[in-house]
Amino acid sequence: MVNEYNHETPLVMHIDLNSCFASIEQQSRPRLRGHPVVIVNRATEHTGIVAASYEAKALGIEALMKLRDVRRLVPDVVAIESDPAKYKYVYHKLLAIMQDYSAHVTMKSIDEGIIDFHQAPASIQQRGLETLGYEIKQRLAQEVGVAMRCNVGISTNRFLAKTAAGLHKPDGLDIITPDNLHRVLGDLKLTSLNGIAWRNEARLQAVGIYTPLDFLAASEETLRQIVFKSINGTKWHQRLRGWEVDDVPTKMGRVGRQYVLERFDLTHQEILQRLHHLCESVGWRLRKQGLAARGVYVYAKSAAGYWHACRVMALPFFSNKAIYELAKQLFSEAPSSIKEIGVHCYELTNDEMSQLGLFADEIAHERAVTIASDDINERYGERTIVSADTIDTGIYVSQKIPFGSTRYM
Repeated sequence: MVNEYNHETPLVMHIDLNSCFASIEQQSRPRLRGHPVVIVNRATEHTGIVAASYEAKALGIEALMKLRDVRRLVPDVVAIESDPAKYKYVYHKLLAIMQDYSAHVTMKSIDEGIIDFHQAPASIQQRGLETLGYEIKQRLAQEVGVAMRCNVGISTNRFLAKTAAGLHKPDGLDIITPDNLHRVLGDLKLTSLNGIAWRNEARLQAVGIYTPLDFLAASEETLRQIVFKSINGTKWHQRLRGWEVDDVPTKMGRVGRQYVLERFDLTHQEILQRLHHLCESVGWRLRKQGLAARGVYVYAKSAAGYWHACRVMALPFFSNKAIYELAKQLFSEAPSSIKEIGVHCYELTNDEMSQLGLFADEIAHERAVTIASDDINERYGERTIVSADTIDTGIYVSQKIPFGSTRYM
């Protein structure tokens, strides 16, 4: 298999919703269709753009631009605050459609997912993935809305399927096989390949690999021993040839949230309230995954630069109260003139371990109260039960769009 291409029938499909969040808003508000739309997490001039419609992109608007700069560039742009509830609804609709074709579905983010057809029923496989891809596009328009479009990529592994899904946006469908692999890679840059950013590009160029075709032609030994100096070189050699090396579960390393302050003249106590709100959100996310943590990391960005502090405990913890108490202690050394704050839990472990210790009765009581609060919030809505200290912070610290993760969907 070292130098051979994977000639099996392509049975991996990558689906990528086009301009997902902006398209959802255009679907729910028909008058926005055909107009430049941007999505922000907070409607202030200093906030960054998190998503843009294709109409906005055509006018030069890109994600991460400041809203004030966007308005200068396109005065009639429509800025909309993100609405995670809508995006979750569409996420679950897309997931349900995908699961109709195979039990092996992996959502890579809120707006893209993979269907592995290797173990799908023969009656499904025999229809052909190209036919199924067009059917999924049609179902998306019928079951979610006509403003919703997606790209479909098909190949023998996840990497090439994702590459195919990015070839002709919006609304494209492409298939990569050994027969057209060289032609497809010949039209791309190294940084067009998922997983090759500027650092890996520099490594490749250092040994004379300047294009994806050069990358494909490189020997496994060169990639493993000289470029990546690890097993990753072997994986890239196989990945480019259509062999699957990415079908592995990923382990969570940390759970966190950050917040850019709505004003930069808040008092220390007001900042602590917002930190407390973040700790509640992190605690819920932690427990949602059945995890506890041993470490807390807090940071602040100020006029003086980046400040952080962290602490690792002997025993795991999981409650909002425990997370905030540790974060509050650490934050006592934070600088003034703060613009952004964040908190992360790390050293994650299964939450059964959090029952250890000399204070088992107290921990068990805290756990029971925490779980009961989570159950109520799950049933009646986020933040139905919160700390009195953060009861008014929800108007500022709203739930963010969960880019890059579907763990909390």
